[in-house]
Amino acid sequence: APDVPVIDQAYSKLSNSITVEWRAVPGATNYMLTAQDGDSFVETIVKNSPGTVTGLKAATLYRITIRSINSGGKSQPSPFRKVKTVLAAPILSIHSPSCDSIAVSWKAVHMAAGFSVSLMRSDGLGRMLKENTTNTSLIFTNLDPGTLYTIKAYAWNANGMPGDDFTYNQRTSPDAPVDVKVAFNSGALRAVVSWMPTEGALTYSVTVSRGLLKLRCNTSSASCVVPSLQCGSEYYVSVTAYNDAGSSKPTDAVSLKTIPCAPINISIEEDEPGHLLVSWSSVSFGHYYVVFVKSDDGLEVHCNTSYTQCHFQSDCGFTYFISVFAYNKAGQSPLGDIFNYTTAPCCPSDFRAVFVSSDTVRVTWAAVRGADLYETRAAGGSAAVLCKDTAAACTLSALQCNTRYSITVYSVSEARGSNTSCAPQYVATAPCSPEIKNISKDGLSVISVLWQSNNEEATYVVTARGEAGLWHCTSTGNSCTLMDLPCGSAFSVSAVARSPAGQSLPSYGVPLETAPCCPNDLILTQVTQSVTNISWSVGLGAQIYVTTLESPTGQAKCHTLQNYCLLGCITCGTNYTVSLRAISERGLTSSCTYEGYSSSACCPSGVKLYRLSNSGIRVFWRASDETINYNADLRGSKGNFSCTPSSGLSHCDITEIPCGDVYTVVVAPVTDKRPKLTFCPKKIYSVTCSGSSVGMVIYRGKSNAKHV
Repeated sequence: APDVPVIDQAYSKLSNSITVEWRAVPGATNYMLTAQDGDSFVETIVKNSPGTVTGLKAATLYRITIRSINSGGKSQPSPFRKVKTVLAAPILSIHSPSCDSIAVSWKAVHMAAGFSVSLMRSDGLGRMLKENTTNTSLIFTNLDPGTLYTIKAYAWNANGMPGDDFTYNQRTSPDAPVDVKVAFNSGALRAVVSWMPTEGALTYSVTVSRGLLKLRCNTSSASCVVPSLQCGSEYYVSVTAYNDAGSSKPTDAVSLKTIPCAPINISIEEDEPGHLLVSWSSVSFGHYYVVFVKSDDGLEVHCNTSYTQCHFQSDCGFTYFISVFAYNKAGQSPLGDIFNYTTAPCCPSDFRAVFVSSDTVRVTWAAVRGADLYETRAAGGSAAVLCKDTAAACTLSALQCNTRYSITVYSVSEARGSNTSCAPQYVATAPCSPEIKNISKDGLSVISVLWQSNNEEATYVVTARGEAGLWHCTSTGNSCTLMDLPCGSAFSVSAVARSPAGQSLPSYGVPLETAPCCPNDLILTQVTQSVTNISWSVGLGAQIYVTTLESPTGQAKCHTLQNYCLLGCITCGTNYTVSLRAISERGLTSSCTYEGYSSSACCPSGVKLYRLSNSGIRVFWRASDETINYNADLRGSKGNFSCTPSSGLSHCDITEIPCGDVYTVVVAPVTDKRPKLTFCPKKIYSVTCSGSSVGMVIYRGKSNAKHV
């Protein structure tokens, strides 16, 4: 083993180690240092001198020995030296309570009599500050804000020997930023806060507070964006600088008033047609308001006001889009709800009402803007008539006659409903149809018509309509008279009422038949002495005829469907009154009177022929009336002969009549106005040429000549 080394010196510079110096031992490759504290010891192998034993306790007295080592083994320990480790360094707790101070504190160090603390800017600028104290804390003031300082501290014992030192770099907290500016972005509802950079500040924190609400923005630059601000609010903005030492004081708060919120409780109404009133609730921080009104045709108007309402002109049938903005120095409020307001559709124009019948009116108008539907209401009488249609026309039917209606056409839209401000138009219906109650005959061609009148200020026209034509009468009352109606005609009588409003429907037709016409021509022809034939022209409307010949001595009458009649039992030479009754199919009768009729005088009797001298013949008869003149006719194959006696005589003579012929002899009364009678008895005489005799043959149905 190598020789025992000898310790030259041993000392402690650090509280956890002792350094030993010795002379080298030949042949030794290593050395073992041993520090013993009572029963505990610490060994360290080193190569050469000096060597240091570490891991020791501060302020502790150790026995130090050294042994040399080689491949042969270890030497014996050297004589020991007693060495005490120095005091431990105080463990500092350092912070910067303000931007210009650093507070240092530590725990008490074992065996320490006092402490020395020094402070100096780490960049070497300025002077060093040093404080000796027996306390365990101290504060350095009047420092530069945000500056890095190096702090060194150690403890010393009662002998004034310093222990380990402790070095610590500490920065003072930054000063509060200056020149804080706030720029508000109204569109994004955010604020950009900027300031002058502060010495030593590593980061900054911007606090935006409103009541209990606090918004923060952290940054390492000199500006920060604070988003999500609320409209209509006042915020207080402060900036705090930070570094590893702490924070600065917050800057004085800067007031930030954001843009006002969009106005609420917006109401839109038409206080009167053509005027829109837009109102809203006031908002916080709203200095003035702008209302934009844009119509659906693209036209836009606006209104600036510091009040909470605006008036606008409006047109019917338009949709207006309305938005209200509030303004202050920060800018415009966000876009709120856009309201649309549709004004009532326009009232129909070019109104026309045309009656298509007495109780039906067709109403037309010009289509108007904004109307989806039209509602036509006719009010009058006992009930209203309603018509709804999308077309610009409507037909109102079943209207009451003789009634004044108020007709209003309301335009209707789905958005706004009905425009109730449309003015009515007044239309009067035609009069009610009259009802004919009675038709009476006041004369042969005079008809009185009576009806029931239900109208006011109406004129009534009664019409008799038939094949014969039209007859009218007019009245403002309830009756009128039809004059000069033709006989034998059938009519339908109806009445209409007229007024300025129009004409009613005609009443129901009432049939009317006039009495049949009296025949214009009546001819009496005496067929025989006691039979008279009466014939007449047809009487219009007559179906049955009753003819009567009446005299003081009696009456002759016949009923017939024909237009002639034979009347017997006529007394010759008698004056008769002639009457005829024409009777229609319905029993209407016309009594017709004619000029009196006188039957012919009676035929003479006892007609005889006597031979006169030479070739003459005397015709003799017995007259029925001495005042009647007679005429005698002789007709033969050799000629016809006649004679008329003087008045009052009952015979007449015919001279120069050829003999040897058979003559038919007729003696008949003679009248000035009638033709010669042919019905008196005919007698046949044979006039011979021998002697003076005349033979008479009486004709009885057949020609039977007898020679006398």
